[in-house]
This record gives sequence, C-alpha cells and structure tokens, in this order.
Amino acid sequence: MKVKLTSHSYGSSLRKGVKKMEITQHAKYTCTFCGKNAVKRHSTGIWKCSGCKKVTAGGAYTVSTPAAAAMRSTLRRLREIAEV
Repeated sequence: MKVKLTSHSYGSSLRKGVKKMEITQHAKYTCTFCGKNAVKRHSTGIWKCSGCKKVTAGGAYTVSTPAAAAMRSTLRRLREIAEV
C-alpha cells in the first residue's frame, strides 16, 4: 500500500524519507539459498523467495539490517578464533 504524502503540509524531508523507505520495501532482493533475484516482502519482517519458496525473517523494510550484518561478522570472527 502506497502512502500518499504529496501535499505540501508534510514537508520535503518527510516525503523523501517515506520515498526511500518505500523503494527499499518494494524492491526485489537476492535469495541467500537459491541465488535468484526473487525475494519480496511478505509482511513486516517476513521475506519470501518466489523461486525456492523459502521464508526468512529480516528487517521491516530491507532483507538484512545493519545490525544483522554486524552480528554475522562478529559470529564469523568468533568461529574463526574458536577453530584455532
């Protein structure tokens, strides 16, 4: 559902923020399981791949949040330390 914030009463910074959010929300993303560019937002935080039918949890507007990327990096580093 597209939010119509075209009136001058909302301000340009709010309209630009909503536009950026809606573009990322409605974009297609690459599936980490099958590699196809077929992941779309199903509902808030739920992302579904139409190629392999996998359902994953992610951010509200993007598949992967910056916090999740930082956590994956930290876990990978800790696993490498544990192997040594």
